[in-house]
Amino acid sequence: MVIPVYDQNPVRRPPVVTYTLIGVCTAVFLLGPLSGFTPAYGGGQRLLCGQSLYFARWGVVPAELFHGTLPPVRLVLPGGCPVPPAYGKVPFLSVLTALFLHGGWVHLVGNMLFLWVFGDNVENRMGRVRFALFYLAAGYLATYGFALAHPGDTQSLVGASGAISGALGAYLYLYPRARVTSLFPFLFFVPLRFPAWMVLGFWFVLQWLAAQTARGGPGVAYLAHVVGFAFGFLFAWVCYRPRRKVSLVIRPTRGDIQP
Repeated sequence: MVIPVYDQNPVRRPPVVTYTLIGVCTAVFLLGPLSGFTPAYGGGQRLLCGQSLYFARWGVVPAELFHGTLPPVRLVLPGGCPVPPAYGKVPFLSVLTALFLHGGWVHLVGNMLFLWVFGDNVENRMGRVRFALFYLAAGYLATYGFALAHPGDTQSLVGASGAISGALGAYLYLYPRARVTSLFPFLFFVPLRFPAWMVLGFWFVLQWLAAQTARGGPGVAYLAHVVGFAFGFLFAWVCYRPRRKVSLVIRPTRGDIQP
């Protein structure tokens, strides 16, 4: 595990889209059942049932992306929770809403920290509109990539990790030598400064290895991280790689020679 906290890579203009995404994700979490600030969800078993239904309603259920909205009786709810009434849901749009949901304070803070450290520079390079579209595309591709590997999974999938992983992949290509101060738990959380290619490369390898052992079910969707990261890197490589300059040398002919 690697925890980036700061990068030495100044931006030219305020990253409005990055800050907006952080603000919206935080506001949605504070208004949701897991923040502890919404007493309407109650406590105990009632809160547990409300959380599960909230994620099933607004999160992504991989099986729904290919088979349509599941009937409430097939939702994965804790034991003792009543079967909820049917509700309307568009699975394709649930990918969008899931990008702004998080499964707890640690999940939220971790994702927003990565977005804050790396998103601003990618936004500055791409521009605000293109970065916003890129972020959504990365989130959708990461989610569908995970769903293709787990087409029958009925667990809810939430979080901005796939989209943020796209920003990490783009950052790796655009700024591989930028210095990133990070904390490594196995080094007793001592802050160390490494080039971005080392920090993000190490992070990607961990996600790849974890994705090989993950088999669906509750937990972290590591495969979504891998797909989002790969998309971000390839997108930056295609759109921002240096163009080879071709110089043309025009030789004068005998008729062009002036006395």
